[in-house]
Amino acid sequence: MRFWNEYDPRRFRDLRREMDRVFADLDRPRSTAFPPVNIHADENGLEVTAEIPGADPSVLEISALHDSLTIRGELPTMADEEGHTWHRRERRSGPFSRTIQLPYQIDAGSVDASCRDGVLRISLKRPEQDIPRRIEVKAS
Repeated sequence: MRFWNEYDPRRFRDLRREMDRVFADLDRPRSTAFPPVNIHADENGLEVTAEIPGADPSVLEISALHDSLTIRGELPTMADEEGHTWHRRERRSGPFSRTIQLPYQIDAGSVDASCRDGVLRISLKRPEQDIPRRIEVKAS
């Protein structure tokens, strides 16, 4: 009969292996949101880039309200051809929608969007009244 406090190197080796696996998983990105985006901000506005390979730009819907941006669209579905067997299907297809919370309110009337080579670029301007002003202190 073994007691719980007896040293068993196999238990520690298994525990170490499991801990290594858990911490390795922490480094992997977990986001499943689609499309993946990058958001770059400066004092005048934001630029959002989104990867949407294969999407038809004419069917994309972009809406902006207050401090949120919504991107909707559809990625083409590859047809199943007779006599062909899929070995892997990792690319997303079908409709998608994503709403992104922005760091500040934007001017919905000055949103520009363009799509080239599967990358959607959206420029959002910050309202003039929301842009921080530098106030100069005068010495007396």
